[in-house]
Amino acid sequence: MARIIVAGLAVAAACTQTAFAWGNLGHQTVGYVAQAFLAPNALDFVQTSLGSTYNESLGPAATWADSVKYTPGYTWSKPLHFVDAEDSPLSGSCSVSETRDCGDGDCILSAIANYTTRIAKTSLSKAQRQEALKFLACLLQFLGDIGQPLHVEAYEVGGNDIDAVCGGKSTNLHSAWDTGILETNLDATYDGEVSNYAAALIKRIKTGTYKSLTDDWLECSSTTEPASRRRFFSHVPYTVDRDVSRFLDKRATITPLECPLVWAKESNAYCCSTVFTYSSGQDLCTGTYYNKAVPVIDLQLAKQGYRLAAWLNVIFDGDTNL
Repeated sequence: MARIIVAGLAVAAACTQTAFAWGNLGHQTVGYVAQAFLAPNALDFVQTSLGSTYNESLGPAATWADSVKYTPGYTWSKPLHFVDAEDSPLSGSCSVSETRDCGDGDCILSAIANYTTRIAKTSLSKAQRQEALKFLACLLQFLGDIGQPLHVEAYEVGGNDIDAVCGGKSTNLHSAWDTGILETNLDATYDGEVSNYAAALIKRIKTGTYKSLTDDWLECSSTTEPASRRRFFSHVPYTVDRDVSRFLDKRATITPLECPLVWAKESNAYCCSTVFTYSSGQDLCTGTYYNKAVPVIDLQLAKQGYRLAAWLNVIFDGDTNL
């Protein structure tokens, strides 16, 4: 079975949840991918905040929040890990609306803005490193969570109430996407090692099939038009650096940012194209459904790791540096 690095730290309790977003494997993958693309100041912040206990790496640190999810006094934070899109995926109608789905302001869209502000205000003094650690852990969680299609979907509690089969074992649809499909893939292809898997995704980003896609990943004006076309029709494309920098210049109020909303819509679209395309009783961790799901999960984890690095780079280095 895939080996899972489990780390627990009470300081991360402020961003707990009931259901894992990607599960430990997915969050670790996002962390390892992000670590590979950090600019100097962002890297220094991460290493200083995490310390040697976690190898100064976002990979092992990624599971903090989930490992303390039952900590008393933090149930208020559960809605911050998802947005309940009240759409209709079974009829092919997928959508995310900020006003419809995050009306009370307690969802992942507002959470990303909130913790972006907090992490930007945190100094690196010894007295504040624990706070920095908490904010870093939360931002890591939220930017990973938004890439999981069933964390931007309300239908049947994001698939938690839908019975499913994975590798011959009973589970639910949400858990199959959180952990089951990913674990099956790691065991079959990467010797059960999340570090091997992350390294493969990093290679695809740097020199492989994802390299030509990375400009699109950091632009937020559209989920369908390629970046080159958006640049042609717009003198100032909406990008991660513009989104974060503009937001930090206005820190007075916490409002959802443009990029996370676009990314939520992007993830949610997979609910129509992939997630809910199973047949009753079908084993989701083998055959055609599995073969269709794996590339989506690979892509989403690679994207969110790359985007997390860009997000931290803008905060600490003033630009994505990617």
